[in-house]
Amino acid sequence: MSGTTMIVMIVFVSVGFGVLADMYNKHIKFKEKTLKHNQANDAQTEDLKQQITKLTERVQVLEKIVTDDGYQVAKEINKL
Repeated sequence: MSGTTMIVMIVFVSVGFGVLADMYNKHIKFKEKTLKHNQANDAQTEDLKQQITKLTERVQVLEKIVTDDGYQVAKEINKL
């Protein structure tokens, strides 16, 4: 192997490792952003679940009121 070929190979190897290191660093940064985004979504999902639970309870209470016999009688009286 000649000296010129050896120098070219050293340059290619050096540049190749530099590119790989840069790709790895970008991958790590992307993973960190993804993790932060997922944690934010988890908190928002938990809030939405609590809101749905509260709304479900309110609907059940309203259903009990509407199906109550006293409510039906009052509705009939108001129609007259």
